[in-house]
Amino acid sequence: MRKVKLQIQMSIDGYVARPNGEQDWMTWNPDDQLWQFINSLVDSSDTLLLGRKMTDDFVRHWENTVSADPDNSFARKMVDIPKVVFTKTLDKSTWNNTSLAKGDLADEIANLKKQNGKDIIVYGGAGFVSSLIKEGLIDEYHLIVNPVAIGNGMPIFKSLGRTQKFSPLQSRLYPGGKIVLSYKPNID
Repeated sequence: MRKVKLQIQMSIDGYVARPNGEQDWMTWNPDDQLWQFINSLVDSSDTLLLGRKMTDDFVRHWENTVSADPDNSFARKMVDIPKVVFTKTLDKSTWNNTSLAKGDLADEIANLKKQNGKDIIVYGGAGFVSSLIKEGLIDEYHLIVNPVAIGNGMPIFKSLGRTQKFSPLQSRLYPGGKIVLSYKPNID
């Protein structure tokens, strides 16, 4: 069965965005080793899950990047990977290479996991990721911790409602200053 893998950037103090969703605090200095890790997660996946609120900016950013730099292989991956956008408000996808998931979150994820293919990667946004965490739908967490504290913002674990223990998969400090903490949730 396919796994759902979360890859998300966060601050040292546990926020994935400022209170209004800004991500200007991220340290955009990925070194070759970090890019290799990020690419390995994407390459092991053939589906990308996104919440509706972040999809416009996400798709536009990567499509603009490919237009400006057609040789950018990572941007091409982000444009080409099939995306599933979770929404309660849209009836039709306006983005290329996307489909909509409008049903019950757990049912939609279970159906995706049963399909043949590689793993499934989740990038966000904060509310969508919080919902996945609350429902216990993430199989692996890959938290990319930026060397910055922002004091206030959007956390992803606030809706958990219980104590969740994890088993470590890896932790690694990358030369650019980011730390990747990878865990799988313990099933009680």
